[in-house]
Amino acid sequence: MKSAATRSMVLGTAGHIDHGKTALVYALTGTDTDRLPEEKSRGITIDLGFASLDLQDPAGHSIQLSLIDVPGHHAFIRNMLTGAGGIDCVMLVIAADEGIRPQTTEHLAICALLGIRHGIVAITKQDAVSPERLEAARDEVRRFTEHTFLEDAPVVVVSARTGAGIPTLKRALAQLALSVPARNADTILRLPLDRAFSVRGFGTVVTGTLQAGSLHVGDAVHLQPEGRSVRVRGIQVHGASVSETHAPGRVALNLVGVEVAEVHRGHTIVPPETLSPVNTVDVELTILPGMPALRHRASLRLHAFTAETTARVLLYRPGENSAAPLARLRLSKPLLLAPGDRFVLRQPSPATTVGGGRVLDAHPLPRLRKAASNAWLEQLREAAPEQQILLRVRRRGLHGISIKTLSSETCLHTDAIRPIIASLIASKQLIGATAEHAAVSHVLCPEALAEAVELLSKELERTEARSLSRAELRSRTKLEDWVFALAAVRLPQVRPVQSVGNQFTLRGAGAKEPIEALAKVEALYRTVGLASPIVSEVAATLQLPDKEVAPLITILIRAGKLVRMGADNLLVHAEALVRLRTELQQQRGQTFDVGRFKALTGLTRKHAIPLLEYLDGARITRNQNGIRTVL
Repeated sequence: MKSAATRSMVLGTAGHIDHGKTALVYALTGTDTDRLPEEKSRGITIDLGFASLDLQDPAGHSIQLSLIDVPGHHAFIRNMLTGAGGIDCVMLVIAADEGIRPQTTEHLAICALLGIRHGIVAITKQDAVSPERLEAARDEVRRFTEHTFLEDAPVVVVSARTGAGIPTLKRALAQLALSVPARNADTILRLPLDRAFSVRGFGTVVTGTLQAGSLHVGDAVHLQPEGRSVRVRGIQVHGASVSETHAPGRVALNLVGVEVAEVHRGHTIVPPETLSPVNTVDVELTILPGMPALRHRASLRLHAFTAETTARVLLYRPGENSAAPLARLRLSKPLLLAPGDRFVLRQPSPATTVGGGRVLDAHPLPRLRKAASNAWLEQLREAAPEQQILLRVRRRGLHGISIKTLSSETCLHTDAIRPIIASLIASKQLIGATAEHAAVSHVLCPEALAEAVELLSKELERTEARSLSRAELRSRTKLEDWVFALAAVRLPQVRPVQSVGNQFTLRGAGAKEPIEALAKVEALYRTVGLASPIVSEVAATLQLPDKEVAPLITILIRAGKLVRMGADNLLVHAEALVRLRTELQQQRGQTFDVGRFKALTGLTRKHAIPLLEYLDGARITRNQNGIRTVL
């Protein structure tokens, strides 16, 4: 395993066929990356090849370079795209005797579409040309790379056959490693697979370029797009067994729980319950110079990392002349994509690279109007990371969003999202709902909470009693539990609503709050215990109009303070029932008749009979021909 001080980088070759890419890799590393018999017999690279190179930067720090050698023949461009999808930088190889050729141009365009911004140019076959031709090749390279990301890149002249220039190229590669930004450590583990094979005594082995995160022996991971659970039994990095490995770099895994025939190029390994495949993405497109504008509903081949599929291009503004049009891509099969991922688009016939783009949203909301989606994407593509989080919360409206869902939408660890959320909550741009251990589990924007409060208030206004229990109000509004909980706390603070127990009551403008009257009614029932008065007696005792007492009793019933005893106007305080239940449970198995119950409780028959029927219904007692047994 590489030490923490070792800098890792993934370098891909690019260039036309027979310009010496594979020979140059061999001269650098001593590894022949042409491993297939057909490649040996035909003398051309057909599939991806891999090698490693250990370097030191000028300060003496170790650099581990993973090299991916790609085929240069146009017939194998799909394999080239598979290798180029995960590299940090490129070594563009141009033969001095031939100069710029068609695949030189296409490979450089593909690298630009994939967001590669760092590289080096190697002019090969120095020993095969005159000094004049070599100087002409230098001039040709300078003109070719002008206005590209390689415009200021080092140009090193080499000969793989004689070894001339190889030490210089190694020093230039070490210097290049210093300029390549480190991968984002906050992103979720992703390993797109490019090979799967079986090894006797070990079983299924897969290889790929680790894009983000780290892997450890014994890890349980998911194989997407199927979501299959597998376990990492062993890890190798460039042929050496290790206990763990970190992105970026080439890695081979010995997997348990899957047969080799069930794993294919294009599969991706991710942590369990994090990222999932998608079949619709919103993107920002880039069309290569000289290519006609994309047609609305055009069908193209999409290449992303090691996967490919057919994509239907749905332009948000068909006919608009834009350098970076927005579009929705409908994929013929699900792929694992995340915001920021780069892809290449090719037309199938004639096979040509037409452009590519960047994923903006891998989880578009369904049934969102086209104009609204377009406006949201316009904001999203220019937003800083914190603002992107805010935009994703705002678009959820009343539903809000969980931290876990935000993680899967952004491909960021929850631990990376939480500080951003905390900052947005502190600045009052978001409102959080806490779960266990006081950690924020869900968020929504203040405007959505205000809308939820308004929804609760309107439901109270609609009901004739202008009073609803918490459960009924939740059922009517159909809000998420956590959104309802936040709105229920805010409601009495901003609306003329009284919250008593589990009951919400809407007060009229200027009306006296019912708190005092409610307290008096409840106190009366609590005092009399089981010998409860009827409603008219309550009104007379408290000197309140009958029409005011009924709504107060309704509130107390819905709040669980009073319990109705069969007859419409006979109620008992819940505390009195609890005391009675406790007393009866101490006499479990004993029997009594109505007379003994009256003597026990001191109740008249008017109160005793409804109470006994309640106890029977609550399965506290069982009635057999007038004799009751305590259960």
